[in-house]
Amino acid sequence: MSTTLAPGSQTLLERDTRLEDDHDHERLSHYVSRDKLTEAMVMGTPVVALCGKIWVPSRNPEKYPVCPECKEIWESMPENH
Repeated sequence: MSTTLAPGSQTLLERDTRLEDDHDHERLSHYVSRDKLTEAMVMGTPVVALCGKIWVPSRNPEKYPVCPECKEIWESMPENH
């Protein structure tokens, strides 16, 4: 699994590779708190992305596009400007 630090912040980019359901084939990357991501990777616990998506990270995030909603939220946060 690969993660990257979002520029100028303590937020890591973690890519979600889990399908929403059997009919949803869209896979996206989501922004997740660095602390929560570390815990999730060690303990196998779910994380909550900026967009509200909840999942257990488990795969390489670099293959998928960034969630547009997470990106918009992250870019609108004052500490990221």
